[in-house]
Amino acid sequence: MSQTIKRISISYNALNPSNTFTNGDLLHGRVTVEVAKDTKIDSLLIKFKGKAFVRWTERHGKTTHTYWDKEKYFTSEQYFIREHKGNDDVAPGLLKNEAGQPYCDVVAPGTHVYPFTFQIPQQTLPASFKGAWGYVGYFLETKLSRSMRISSKDKVEICYIPKPDMTDPALMTPQYGTKDKKMKLFTSGSVSFTIHTERMGYSLGEGIKVVADVQNSSSRALKPKYCLYSKHSFFARGRRRLNTHEILKEEGEPIAPSTHQTITKILTIPPSLTMSILICRILKVEYKLKVYLDVPYASDPEIKFPVVILPLAPSKGELGPPAPSFGFGDYWNPGQAGWNSAPYSAPPAPPYTAPPNAPFTAPPYTAPPDAPFTAPPYNAPSDALFTAPPYTAPPAAPYTAPSAPSAPSAAPPPAYESYALYPPLPNYSEKP
Repeated sequence: MSQTIKRISISYNALNPSNTFTNGDLLHGRVTVEVAKDTKIDSLLIKFKGKAFVRWTERHGKTTHTYWDKEKYFTSEQYFIREHKGNDDVAPGLLKNEAGQPYCDVVAPGTHVYPFTFQIPQQTLPASFKGAWGYVGYFLETKLSRSMRISSKDKVEICYIPKPDMTDPALMTPQYGTKDKKMKLFTSGSVSFTIHTERMGYSLGEGIKVVADVQNSSSRALKPKYCLYSKHSFFARGRRRLNTHEILKEEGEPIAPSTHQTITKILTIPPSLTMSILICRILKVEYKLKVYLDVPYASDPEIKFPVVILPLAPSKGELGPPAPSFGFGDYWNPGQAGWNSAPYSAPPAPPYTAPPNAPFTAPPYTAPPDAPFTAPPYNAPSDALFTAPPYTAPPAAPYTAPSAPSAPSAAPPPAYESYALYPPLPNYSEKP
């Protein structure tokens, strides 16, 4: 690093004592730049990305072949300082300071802090992992560029663990397995055993309950043994590289010849294991449980079960203290990606309780006493010029009903011929 740029570093706030992040978390951090003199910065950015990468070499005769592949999950960039062209006063996509103004590209001697916020994607991604020939990593990278100078960089890795998902019915399905073996050579008879586990999915630190039903019909005592081991597979260019490792190994009490026993064993999963990775194209992290009977001088009958290891669900007690402020309160920056990206949840309204209904009682009504009505006397006006004479009706004449008219005598109807409805037909003479 040049003498002008004395230091550039990335730091972030932990959300819990285990310093892990999961789906949808907000990642608050800061880039610290210390310069020795006035410095013109062309660009200063912070990048957040997630990817998987595998690589190994194989020797074929005299030729060494390198196999590698990568898988990108996301990349997000934020600029504090950036060159821009055109007439715009501010380049698009720039973060702003506490006052809502763009950062100055000329910095004075001393230490300068640039806060940022990223949101981890909501979808489930493979957990952080480092193996013999590959890894799954999530990184914060910063880069400071100056004209005619070597860029100054810093890089830190965060630990990502996805939220446990127990909704898959396959993870909660019990597992069964049966094995029969007929003894030969130094041991006679046969043996039959059945293994049962409660489910396939288990959390870190949880115990796997294994129930073994053994029918030992052989001539020797047989000892049950248990082994939990990991399988790391790496894929590139159509080839696979495999790495297996025993995690824990335990054994039970010997089962005497010609006896039948049911044995229960609890195997505790170490809390430091990497959770299963089954959704990555170029690598897989798998776990197997092997239960077998140790048969002297013969191959051991065995039963294998897949085990899916899930992360622990964070409890409220694991949450750490609030992120401390660093210069700018809670890293206020309205231009940051992911700012206010979490949906707002209004507090629940208190339940409404209606007041008790008081019975309504109307006050009694008392009508006022009826006062007697006295019409005022009518006084005709003294200047009335017209006075109607009294009306005298004429005497009524006696009523005489009219006599009914006498009915005329009915005349007889005319003869049929006199109606002349049709004209008379002429008389046709016969043909001569």
